[in-house]
Amino acid sequence: MKSIVILISGRGSNMEAIVRAGLDGVRVAAVISNRPDAAGLAFARAHGIPVAVVDHKAYPDRAAFDAALAEVIDAHTPDLVVLAGFMRVLTETFVRRYEGRLLNIHPSLLPAFPGLHTHRRALEAGVKVHGATVHFVTADLDCGPIVVQAVVPVLADDDEAALAARVLAQEHRIYPQALRWFAAGRLSLEAGRVRLRDEPATSAGCVVPPVEG
Repeated sequence: MKSIVILISGRGSNMEAIVRAGLDGVRVAAVISNRPDAAGLAFARAHGIPVAVVDHKAYPDRAAFDAALAEVIDAHTPDLVVLAGFMRVLTETFVRRYEGRLLNIHPSLLPAFPGLHTHRRALEAGVKVHGATVHFVTADLDCGPIVVQAVVPVLADDDEAALAARVLAQEHRIYPQALRWFAAGRLSLEAGRVRLRDEPATSAGCVVPPVEG
């Protein structure tokens, strides 16, 4: 049984998708938020999952916040830390502490559109496909080794909300899938490259081309 801790900042819809998936071999040890008013905390409590709040506003800088967050995470001894709409930029020290055990999901086909406002930027750029990416977290923002991607078409009448909804549905599909691989012992990070057991290693970082998830 693999133990995971999920970090959220708001509703935590990807956290909900992971919990609702009822993944074999995965135990959600805790849900932690940097915001005491995060709506996802109520969902976690309702499903019997321990919750904690580490309010970033209570700390003088990112390093102090990350140290406090790591202390709360480590109390649950997770095999994997899962970022699910966690809206804080993490320090290099924090990322290195959980190297190979820290996953994130990003609403674009990385390396395209890292950072914020991905759907708006995709529409402005006129791309024909968009999507979501599960990746290991590194010190370079939204640039870690890619685990899986899902592609959606960009339709002629799409606005930002419509495109975001289509991408979110795929996020809810591929994040649980990545955790299934991890729980089965198939997924790992080796020398900066994603390894899926019984499959060849993929390239590292932001040079990975989009593939359908």
